[in-house]
Amino acid sequence: MIRAIASVASLLLGVAILLAGQGLQGVLLPVRATLEQFTPFAVGLIGGFYFLGFTVGCWKGGELIRRAGHIRVFATMTAIASAVPLLHGLWVNLWFWGLLRFATGFCFAVLYVVVESWLNERASNQNRGTVFSSYIIINMTMLAVGQQILLLADPADLNLFAGASVLVSLAAVPLLMSRGEQPEEAELSHLDLRLLYRTSPSGMAGSLTSGLTNGSFWALAPVFTAALTPDVSMAAWFMTSVVLGAAVGQWPLGWWSDRVDRRYVLVGACLAGLVVDLALWGITPGLGQAGILILGFFWGALAFPVYSLSVAQANDRADPGTFVTISSGLLLMYGAGAIVGPLFSSGIMTRFGAESLFLYAAVMHLGLAAFVIARRRSEDEVAREEHTEFSDALTSALTASQVYEEEIETDEDRPAA
Repeated sequence: MIRAIASVASLLLGVAILLAGQGLQGVLLPVRATLEQFTPFAVGLIGGFYFLGFTVGCWKGGELIRRAGHIRVFATMTAIASAVPLLHGLWVNLWFWGLLRFATGFCFAVLYVVVESWLNERASNQNRGTVFSSYIIINMTMLAVGQQILLLADPADLNLFAGASVLVSLAAVPLLMSRGEQPEEAELSHLDLRLLYRTSPSGMAGSLTSGLTNGSFWALAPVFTAALTPDVSMAAWFMTSVVLGAAVGQWPLGWWSDRVDRRYVLVGACLAGLVVDLALWGITPGLGQAGILILGFFWGALAFPVYSLSVAQANDRADPGTFVTISSGLLLMYGAGAIVGPLFSSGIMTRFGAESLFLYAAVMHLGLAAFVIARRRSEDEVAREEHTEFSDALTSALTASQVYEEEIETDEDRPAA
């Protein structure tokens, strides 16, 4: 295990620094927007711009790499992504911030494509699971570390924006100084939503619902915490508790789903998440900070694996040769949900209060559970016996892993012609 990780240590170090900057920006911007008296709808709109840019970046990342190469693309995206936080701090304006978040989403999506294809190139069939498990742990951990950096300075000042810029800039150093060869070029993927629906309506609906729910969380959770307390540190602690819950929740749900029909697990996660949704909506004003953080942990443990379960369900039913197409479609559904979700949920929050963010999540989880139950009874979707191996789909943690881990293959992974 140590040898496998050592072979990609420089890449993982760069990822760790990059994700710390990502985590800081993810909590800093909604907090600062709230301090600037942005409405929940405005904060949701800014969050939607991020996921719009992220989705476009996932589509165009492979094309950029084929044109300029991994190193040049990584350097370019890092330069742009490190400049953006400073621009956020220099001029506070709704539409300017939306444009900047689009740029950030685009840059980070392309950066993840570069890093993950590089990891695939360095890893072998024998250690790929170890390498990507380490990558998953680093993603979740460093997102949490970045969120905690919020506590080091006043979000009303420029210091934290400068800190995010520095972290993103430094992330380029380990990878650009790596002596390894660049990975093979990425293969082109294409979208076929009709094929995706025929293959797995439940997987398609689960990906969309996860985007609608998780995208709203990333954009608006700090608005929720701001309504509970004026102490901005609560936003950092709440976001961190949810991220840690997401990291923990993947394992038992993934283990369970490998042994039964995944749709049972998907429904179970939604219904258990529904209980936590309603608790966060209805009783948070009467809870202390510890109670809210505990609920946040369980919310992350149940809500975030929904995408992973949906991906696994769809891949169980996919025919050989269609995995890239299926994964691209799942990513599109997640991205579409994450773009419009913050707009829907922010409107509900404006009408019914900040706590209704989780009323919105409850409706999403209930709707998905009802849909999957209905599909389970349909003769059009008969459970298969074979399971693909469950994996942590990192799109729900703001990376592009699920598509590109499968799309970018090394020569040794490709079947012989």
